[in-house]
Amino acid sequence: MQTPNANDEAAAAIAFDTAMTGRRASGPLRTLIATLAMGLAFVAVGAQLVRLAIRGQGGMSVSINETVAQSFARPDIVDRNGRLLATDVEAYSLFADPQRVIDRDEVIEKLGAVFTDIDRTALRRDLSDRNRRFVWLRRGLSPRVAQQVHNLGLPGLDFRRELRRAYPAGNIAGHTIGYVNIDNKGVAGIERYVDEVVGVDAVHTATIADRPPVRLSIDVGVQHAVEAELADAIERYKAKGAAALVMDVNTGELLASASLPTVDPARPGTSLDTAFADKISSGTFELGSVFKTLTVAMALDQQLVTPDTVIDVGREMKTGRFTIKDVHSTGRPLSVAEIFLRSSNVGSAKLALQAGPKRQQEFLQHMSLLEGMKTEAGPVPPPQVPKRWGEVETVTVSYGHGIAMAPLQFAGAVATLINGGRKVVPTLVKRNPGADDAQAAPQQQLISPATSAAMRILMRGNVSGPVGTGKRANVPGYDVGGKTGTAELPGPGGYREKAVISSFIGAFPMEAPQYVVFVLLFEPKGTAETGGEILASRNAAPTMARVVSRIGPLLGILPKQSASADRVPGPSGQGNGSLALRSRLAFDAATVAKYETR
Repeated sequence: MQTPNANDEAAAAIAFDTAMTGRRASGPLRTLIATLAMGLAFVAVGAQLVRLAIRGQGGMSVSINETVAQSFARPDIVDRNGRLLATDVEAYSLFADPQRVIDRDEVIEKLGAVFTDIDRTALRRDLSDRNRRFVWLRRGLSPRVAQQVHNLGLPGLDFRRELRRAYPAGNIAGHTIGYVNIDNKGVAGIERYVDEVVGVDAVHTATIADRPPVRLSIDVGVQHAVEAELADAIERYKAKGAAALVMDVNTGELLASASLPTVDPARPGTSLDTAFADKISSGTFELGSVFKTLTVAMALDQQLVTPDTVIDVGREMKTGRFTIKDVHSTGRPLSVAEIFLRSSNVGSAKLALQAGPKRQQEFLQHMSLLEGMKTEAGPVPPPQVPKRWGEVETVTVSYGHGIAMAPLQFAGAVATLINGGRKVVPTLVKRNPGADDAQAAPQQQLISPATSAAMRILMRGNVSGPVGTGKRANVPGYDVGGKTGTAELPGPGGYREKAVISSFIGAFPMEAPQYVVFVLLFEPKGTAETGGEILASRNAAPTMARVVSRIGPLLGILPKQSASADRVPGPSGQGNGSLALRSRLAFDAATVAKYETR
């Protein structure tokens, strides 16, 4: 065997070192190549994501932004004392991305268990449209329901926080407040006024509006009391509905505006049913004998008569094809004061005929009763007036038939009659006496202070005197005054004899009136309490008494220890009325006991 020499060993060592040096030199090159490859791969993935975003995700972004931009942040609504009536709250809204939904059947089944009223056919159709990236499923969810859906763990479903309107007082003053749509935009009532006049903020997220609250003239305490008494009256007299308002006779501010059945602002669907319509300002009605307040005031203000003027009303009266008669005729002439107190149709007709059609229309126009009006809650339907205004129409209008108007508009005119004759414009927004009075024009004088004083005397006598139709409206210590009205409702082929609106328009305290109260009962029935009658003197008048006795203390008016029925207010609101009129109101009970009253 040949033994390697030293030269061979040296040559082998040199060859080994050369090979190892070449291997060490190739390592950094391989690392660089690998790094470059990985970088190119990331660039390719990024490019693909950008391409997908441009083709698909961009559409989703636009869709979501367009939807969220329709949400509106609204200021609070409070009553005149700052009590909260409406406010914004954050709520969860559920949506789906059809492209991310894995199992449509699972989504439909599990959501159907949470939302039992869900339209499964429509949901399947929406989730099957793979071209869509955004579908609203439910909006305005409570935290509890949102958590329940979240726990289902369904891919493709997600939530957005939106603003929703909440009404802490429930359905109190529901007609007045109105409601908003799904995007929190005002649709009706004061909510619409907020959008149109006050202003709201378009938002993309659940951002509460930084605006001062809208302060209404409504007093929640008074509103609640009125609604409660109306509910009791519906039950007591088996009526189909009821309505009432309380108005400041000087400012026109409405402290209560109630219509039953009421509506819930949080559930606006009921407001579409005509049975739930606002009877105070959304409809027009023939109001019946309460209209005689205007007829008598017109005759007095135009100086055609005085309260002591005697009119022959002992017989029925014919005009055209109609026969006008009194429900409870005395068979003798009556003074103008007695015509009012006994609610004489014949007497009212003769007073109107003395004025004539032209002057009657001019007076009603002067009192703003022949044209439409508007409040912050929206327009009030214009009155329905005769197309031809001749002698027959003059007669029927004199006692509230053949002319129809919203109760709110009529109440504003009556407030003018008793506040000294100054024009009253009804409002639902609280007025700031300091700021508003400095800029407001003086109230227009529509009738004379003397006429206003006479009307206060007559209205008080109708309640406190022995023959007035409003005796059951009397509340000791509050000096209530007013007028009853019973109007038959129209129907197919004519008026429905047993279907009426019974009402009482009044005020208190009559010595210096502060508040007008108008109570209306729709289709009351005769009961044992009313002796089977449906006349306003038997149902609307006592309802008025219960309302006044309940709201008086809430308004800071406490009953006096002794009523001042013998104190007759004059033009300045003080006791300087005519002695003749005072004696006419202080009827001898023995003389009139034989006469029936409405």
